[in-house]
Amino acid sequence: MKHFSEITPAAERIVDAAESLIRSVGYNGFSYEDVSRMVGIRKPSVHHHFPTKGELGVIVVQRYAHRFAERLEEIVRRHASSAGRLQAYCDLFSETFAAERSLCICGMLGAESNAIPDVVHVEVRRFFEHNAAWLADVLKQGAQAGEIKLTCPPEMLADFLLSALEGSMLLGRGRQIDQGPQHVAEVFLALLQQK
Repeated sequence: MKHFSEITPAAERIVDAAESLIRSVGYNGFSYEDVSRMVGIRKPSVHHHFPTKGELGVIVVQRYAHRFAERLEEIVRRHASSAGRLQAYCDLFSETFAAERSLCICGMLGAESNAIPDVVHVEVRRFFEHNAAWLADVLKQGAQAGEIKLTCPPEMLADFLLSALEGSMLLGRGRQIDQGPQHVAEVFLALLQQK
């Protein structure tokens, strides 16, 4: 199976279309026919680049996770404090959601985890594990520096924040409200500041 960094420009357009479709209708809500119409190519051409939908799903998640990881590195470079890093992390979700109430790709796929191929699920799990570990590390550093107060283990708080952000996007889409991820950030950071 290819890695996302090895795909051609034509294949990248297919991945772009698949990512857009996953955001809007989920993994099981689109077909190669939908992708071919969006890209303007014939369905066999989609199969040429990605023989199975699972392979396409893996590439979509790998690319998304890579781009997200780059954003995390940027956050570390730009923000010295843990509170600044946590706010910037939450802002990633706010930015995604601000684009037509779009959801995180891995959040969408996680909701469908019982109905997606194992190869895709492995990549989704890897994304969440990386994010939870990054958050736990930021929380540990903040507690050690005396910037924030932890009331439970940082790994639990990391899972809580990640779950709250993903859930706020789903709830925000369902209720048609735009501030879900931002409200989560405000509450979470306020709780960490209580001494």
